[in-house]
Amino acid sequence: MDLLAFTAELVDIASVSHHEQAITDHLESLLRPVPWLDVERVGENLVARSEGTGAGPRLLLGGHTDTVPPNGNEGARVDGDLLWGLGSADMKGGVAVMADLARTVERPAIPVTYVFYECEEVAAEYNGIERLFRERPDLLQTDAAILAEPTGAVVEAGCQGTMRLVATFGGERAHTARAWMGRNAIHRLGDVLQRLSSYIPRDVDIDGCHFREGVQAVIVEGGVAHNVVPDNAVLTVNHRFAPDRTPAEAEALVRGLLVEADRIEVTDMALPAPPSLEHPLLAGLLRRVGEPPAGKLGWTDVGRFAARGVPAANFGPGDPKLAHHADERVQRAELDRAYGVLRSLITEGVQEPG
Repeated sequence: MDLLAFTAELVDIASVSHHEQAITDHLESLLRPVPWLDVERVGENLVARSEGTGAGPRLLLGGHTDTVPPNGNEGARVDGDLLWGLGSADMKGGVAVMADLARTVERPAIPVTYVFYECEEVAAEYNGIERLFRERPDLLQTDAAILAEPTGAVVEAGCQGTMRLVATFGGERAHTARAWMGRNAIHRLGDVLQRLSSYIPRDVDIDGCHFREGVQAVIVEGGVAHNVVPDNAVLTVNHRFAPDRTPAEAEALVRGLLVEADRIEVTDMALPAPPSLEHPLLAGLLRRVGEPPAGKLGWTDVGRFAARGVPAANFGPGDPKLAHHADERVQRAELDRAYGVLRSLITEGVQEPG
């Protein structure tokens, strides 16, 4: 299989979040006839399972089929060994690798579950992995998981947690001609924003994986009219925190930066995931890659598996820095490398590669 051409085929099937039926139909048409696969569909989530020739641990390979909305990059464009187009890196390249493994590896050394799932790019309530955990947890039973997120075909272990906090600042309205009779809620943000902008990100290394935290103001809301001193301002802050911190510790840090606020509410939180590279399957993945692992700075669905006690890592073709960009692209070499590493892992199992 020409993986670059196959990825281009998938890129040409539009699949913005909540509109994955066409690509799921296509993948199902490819995988359901494969005799060694047990294929089940739940909504726009497709799960294909194969049994191993040995009694080794089960590996789950997962990839989301949805993309963000287009940005002038609809449709695939191949230029030599480079494919441009929406979702080429995030993550139809990884989906192509998974689908080709599923339909070509008849006798894996270990049992393998391939999961193609919907709505990763939108709110957690729509996430396909989360839906499967709710409705069909039996389909996701596994000993370890690899998410085919774009990593440049190196291992990005675990993931950082993410937290969103909304801070409210009160004031008192007045006419701007007599501003001293009021209290400007927006002005109360001054010290907080200065504190956030001067925050020095925390760096931490866990099991050889580097994580760099961050706290950012992402939304500011306030104002009544051009001639009114505002009596309310709302600041939304995003915090990315390393896996060595609990959500309570992460929340305490941000609250300490928002001490002037009248009210602070955590409106969203996703748990971090530790590297977990000591698991035999993930250690086998790392050996085959032959390069040091990195910590995943963004949050991925690795966190959903880790929260349920399943060791997981990120590994797939494509540059993660290009995800969601108009010039998103993937290289043939990365597709072939990711395919070769994963094929070696599932055909040889936890043994050292030959």
